[in-house]
Amino acid sequence: MTPLAPLLQGFFAERLSENRASPHTVSSYRDTFCLLLRFAAAATGKAPSELGLADLDHVMVGAFLDDVESGRGCSISTRNLRRTAIRSFFGYAALYCPEQSLVIQRVLAIPQKRGDKRIVSFLTKDEAEALLKSPDRTSFIGRRDHALMTVAVQAGLRVSELTGLTCADLELGTGANVHCKGKGRKERRTPLTPTTARLMRTWSAERAGAPGDPLFPAREGGRMSTDAVAKLVAKHAATATAACPSMANKRVTPHVLRHTCAMSLLQAGIETSVIALWLGHASTQATQIYLHADLKLKERALALTDPPEAASRGRYRPTDSLLAFLEGL
Repeated sequence: MTPLAPLLQGFFAERLSENRASPHTVSSYRDTFCLLLRFAAAATGKAPSELGLADLDHVMVGAFLDDVESGRGCSISTRNLRRTAIRSFFGYAALYCPEQSLVIQRVLAIPQKRGDKRIVSFLTKDEAEALLKSPDRTSFIGRRDHALMTVAVQAGLRVSELTGLTCADLELGTGANVHCKGKGRKERRTPLTPTTARLMRTWSAERAGAPGDPLFPAREGGRMSTDAVAKLVAKHAATATAACPSMANKRVTPHVLRHTCAMSLLQAGIETSVIALWLGHASTQATQIYLHADLKLKERALALTDPPEAASRGRYRPTDSLLAFLEGL
């Protein structure tokens, strides 16, 4: 039986390193295989280090993916994310274990699960303003939260990009902008409005960090976790509900703030190709979801297609004697 451990170690140490996989990808793949190995160990009674490649056949992998969704309560997108990591590993294994080609091909043939496409959730202008006013800015943490959420709403950064910002990533001179590293190690600079630039200038002076220090530090001074950002956004959203009751029906997350930025740009008439560059999308296809979510855009389109009132109709009367003759034949 082909042992699993050397293959898995080679996959992480060689393949992902050769492909220059981002730390986020490595972390996601690591979590996937930790879950899969524990699931397979419980099912087979073997220790994870004793598992063979054949133990992870299509039946085992299929059961694991079902457990991710139903047993762990994860979304279909998370299930498909786990499947992607497993497929990547088995594609690597196919090069080194041709004798296991049947097992490998059956795992690679497991289809992606299709789910309903939800309309993206975003905050209206009034809701976004209520959220940004909710932190208590008499405290350092409140001012940090206010600055962080302002950048999230205006720049549309992913939560991992927010937590990864350093003091050196903030450019507050002419053409103020924030520099971040997104998916696939892609770097981009997002411009800041004059209002946001003034706020960040004040925050940067108070933060007074070294160039490599996190721009938005945790209480102990280190880098904030993505979970911590999600919790602070949810906390301030709950506070903002008192001033803006419509937020009570929305689950506000850091990604909702990113959607809010995109919708603000779209409603301002910005082309989707520019929005894709702004958000760091690989193509405009990922930006199309905002077109479906914008009801106001659809209402404007409807107004353009609304037919004019029908002109009053009367008896037809030819305007020329020759035409009158012809019509009378």
